[in-house]
Amino acid sequence: MLSAQQISGMQELRQADPERYLATLYAPEDKREALAVLYLFNVEIAAIRDRIHEPLPGEIRVQWWRDVLAGNGEGAEGHPLAERLIAVMKAHSLPKEAFDRYLEARIFDLYDDPIPSRNDLEGYCGDTASTIIQLAALILDPNEASRFAAAAGHGGCALAISGLIRLLPVHTRRGQCYIPQDILQAAGTSRDEFVRAQAPEAAMRAMEAMIALGREHAGKLAADTKGMPPLLRPAFLPAALAPAYFDAASRRGFDPMQRVAEISALRRHWLLFRTASSGWR
Repeated sequence: MLSAQQISGMQELRQADPERYLATLYAPEDKREALAVLYLFNVEIAAIRDRIHEPLPGEIRVQWWRDVLAGNGEGAEGHPLAERLIAVMKAHSLPKEAFDRYLEARIFDLYDDPIPSRNDLEGYCGDTASTIIQLAALILDPNEASRFAAAAGHGGCALAISGLIRLLPVHTRRGQCYIPQDILQAAGTSRDEFVRAQAPEAAMRAMEAMIALGREHAGKLAADTKGMPPLLRPAFLPAALAPAYFDAASRRGFDPMQRVAEISALRRHWLLFRTASSGWR
């Protein structure tokens, strides 16, 4: 039976990140609270940009987390999420270096700097979304997690790119652009033109290239999950939704720069259930 703390963590996650909440329901009951805390940490850090008006306060917040996690919780008193995350890190021997790498990468979100290349985008995705998948895998099955590091890398890229495409209207409104400059250049546009919607046809070509990149990683994820123990699948399940979001963003007449690509709740549940039951296809 779930404790009051477990119920609270899962309820928080249900509101904050519904898709990872659904994925967590496929994990063993005794692992769910740890996963919920990890995912709530991800939500907390990802939301910093929305709470600030200048980058410096955001950097200070990120640095606070880096100091707390590096110091085994020193300074975390009175911060329930930090206290719970430290407990999860200790209970599951999660590496501090992974969290520090994640937090370092998240500083990029606080600024409007361009991403130079596809490789830089993949590095960002690897240090953020892929790291969260790897940490979740360590919680679920520490003995098998390392065998699927490549799958975590591709899964994180597919998941993050689908998220960046879905958040495109939000990012462009605040002057951010996560599409790499080399992709924009190949499409015949620039970062400034893209953000200002000054070259719509070129922008759509850039979006198509981003979707193709996301599909490429989703395909590699499917190939790399062969032989994955069912116990590990919940860590990767959120990435199983990425192809459906790419399909939604690619619909004829759909403009992902103006609207958020969505899939129905029924389809979401079906894809998670099918993948949790039988793996990737």
